[in-house]
Amino acid sequence: MKVLIYAIDFAPKIGGEETYLLVLGRGLVNYAPEHLQGVAPADEEVSSPKTTVLVVTRTAPNGFKDASLPFPIVRQPGLKTLWRLVGEADVVHISGPVLLPLIFGLVRRRPVVIQHHMYHSICPNGLLLYAPNGSLCPGHFMERRYHECLRCCAATAGWRTSFLMLFGTFLRRWLCRKVAANVGITRYVSDQIALPRRKTILYGIPDPLSALRHNDQSPPSAICFAYVGRLVPEKGLGLLLDAASFLNKEGRNFRLKIIGDGPERGRLEVHCRKLSLQHRIEFTGSLRDEALDSALADVSVIVMPSIWRETAGLAAIEQMMRGRVVIAADIGGLGEVVGDTALKFPMGDTEALAGCLRRILNDPDLQRELGSRARARATKLFHEQRMIEEHQKIYNAVRRFRGGEPNVLPLSD
Repeated sequence: MKVLIYAIDFAPKIGGEETYLLVLGRGLVNYAPEHLQGVAPADEEVSSPKTTVLVVTRTAPNGFKDASLPFPIVRQPGLKTLWRLVGEADVVHISGPVLLPLIFGLVRRRPVVIQHHMYHSICPNGLLLYAPNGSLCPGHFMERRYHECLRCCAATAGWRTSFLMLFGTFLRRWLCRKVAANVGITRYVSDQIALPRRKTILYGIPDPLSALRHNDQSPPSAICFAYVGRLVPEKGLGLLLDAASFLNKEGRNFRLKIIGDGPERGRLEVHCRKLSLQHRIEFTGSLRDEALDSALADVSVIVMPSIWRETAGLAAIEQMMRGRVVIAADIGGLGEVVGDTALKFPMGDTEALAGCLRRILNDPDLQRELGSRARARATKLFHEQRMIEEHQKIYNAVRRFRGGEPNVLPLSD
């Protein structure tokens, strides 16, 4: 089976979507059903058809070694090349409802699977945030309050672009209703997009060999909290700095690492200085692989203070798998991901976030208990093999989909 995976963003960019696509691509290439794992090559007649993967992306390589991956990558293809590649695929998997490959896939009558990692099928800006005041959008597009969508987008992009964004959302949603499968990365996302032929597939990641070491060690004398991810307004990092300021004024002994980069970094560094937190907070910039592991070596707790309806929170899953405590805003797919294994607080509530940080500082036993529970939840729900198998089942089910069937998915939501 030939699976074409299309993504606007891919490595070397760093983010949850990019990490998921790398894990998915590698996993599909090496996929073997559990009951056939260990079957000798001579027994190929009893094994499933081999899956080949091609990733197509708009992202330039910028020095990334594509040859290090077990699947080929076509970067920034022209229209003719994309048209040909879509036609050659047995299944077209699109990361988000990207219009061009979506249209090409439907016109060429290919089974299209869309993985919804944002809200672009129900919101022109994809975030469900109301830009004029930064508040959560109550669902203006789905409630047909299109004038509010126009006002929202115009606040950041201007009126002409706003009309184009609104039209694009109408088109995306109409096309999404015609594809073979709409995959949400949490049940929350699946419920929000409310599209036919939908299925929830939770993220899955490899289980790191050193996952248990944080539970086996005594907490350091100065607890180190960390945020990992993009530095953008919707991540609520100003809230985290304010909560850290409360603790600092109380004379608490702690450290905080901000791991990642983005347009908010300069503003956050200025805010840090205003709060006199330079001796408490370290901005590391973007890190990956060994550099990221090294920066996290002394981190006990991951904090995710998002002020938008986070769709999943891969950073939380990765650290739960390593047995770290997560403190998270109880909103969207993030609250679903961490379940009852994290300390959760109401979105935007600085005092409540500071209270969660205090609980960790006051109770080392709580840190060990929550870390163990987080690890158990992650290994149960977010295992890589489970994610790959569920994708493979969908691809097998939709291969003959040509439109019209009410539902062709296995174990459909």
